[in-house]
Amino acid sequence: MFYYKLTRLNKKKISNIVFLKIINTYTIINKIVNTSKMSLLLHSKQLSTWLLSTIIMVVLMILIGGITRLTDSGLSMVEWRLLWGFLPPTSETEWNRVFELYMNSPEYILKNNGMSLEEFKGIFFWEYFHRLWGRLIGIVFIIPMLVFLILKKIPKYLLPKVFTILFLGGLQGFVGWWMVKSGLVNDPTVSQYRLTIHLSNALLILSLLVWVYLDVKEGVSRLKLDFSFFMFSILFITIIAGAFVAGMDAGLMYNEYPLMGSGLIPENYGEYKLLDPFENPASAQFHHRHLALFTTFCALFYCYKNYFNSADNKVKKISLLIPIIVCSQFLLGIITLVNMVPVYLGALHQTGAVILFILLICSMHRVNLIKNFS
Repeated sequence: MFYYKLTRLNKKKISNIVFLKIINTYTIINKIVNTSKMSLLLHSKQLSTWLLSTIIMVVLMILIGGITRLTDSGLSMVEWRLLWGFLPPTSETEWNRVFELYMNSPEYILKNNGMSLEEFKGIFFWEYFHRLWGRLIGIVFIIPMLVFLILKKIPKYLLPKVFTILFLGGLQGFVGWWMVKSGLVNDPTVSQYRLTIHLSNALLILSLLVWVYLDVKEGVSRLKLDFSFFMFSILFITIIAGAFVAGMDAGLMYNEYPLMGSGLIPENYGEYKLLDPFENPASAQFHHRHLALFTTFCALFYCYKNYFNSADNKVKKISLLIPIIVCSQFLLGIITLVNMVPVYLGALHQTGAVILFILLICSMHRVNLIKNFS
């Protein structure tokens, strides 16, 4: 009887010990999981802050580039110093040196002959600022990236995209100089083809940055060849058509809407045959006009479809915002054209295109994310 009671007592003690062990183990595991979650959230916040900072800087870079183009400042710096171009001229001697280099360029000889040093400083500022901002973007992107790589904070699935952004960013600097060089030979005009490649690469960098940022912030979304991708492609083509308009100063002709001279189609449309969209300023403007109109209608239909077919609040909010931006952008384009592209309107029009571009990427990412989980 005594042995039976002792056994029961021991069993009870053992049960209590086992129970306590289980509780302690659960507590430890819970702490580890919570710590891991906190660590992941912290890493996610650090990555998203880094990416968002770069996105903002790239958007401003595109705006600065637009102003540089609109003020005819792009050919003011005739030399390219990759590592030693951070500081502007600081002495009168240095200013005279860079001005003398400019005076030997085709732009000064054929367009700006007689320009004073003070006038030169005005156009020099925007090109210098444009290049300086590009270098700052490189610093803001590369240094945190190296730190995150050393600390292994970048998830493996993001590495290919991050390295692609790094490659395209480096390429952008060389494309920029290649573009400027086209206006330093005989004709003081930047090649519209090189300008378009420069802008296309900038948009590609921006789209990747926004997509990776959303992957970190909201979850990994897989790109699908659906209507959202079609909408994105149409907008991209419309912006690129605008680059050809800028490259050939096509916004300075036919400053009326909807007519182009005596009709809806310019008289010399098709003059360059297959190269007409890329070589004929009138045709470039014609295509940009009608692509913008087509993009506006497609965007309205796209947002209508998403708003009524999706239960997701974020999709609905973006679907309400895009029609406001796209209609404003279309009207702003007409106002800019009619007023012969003043700097402030041209810069505002370009900024509106970039905002619309980002919003469409956000919409495409969210729509595909929902499809992935459905």
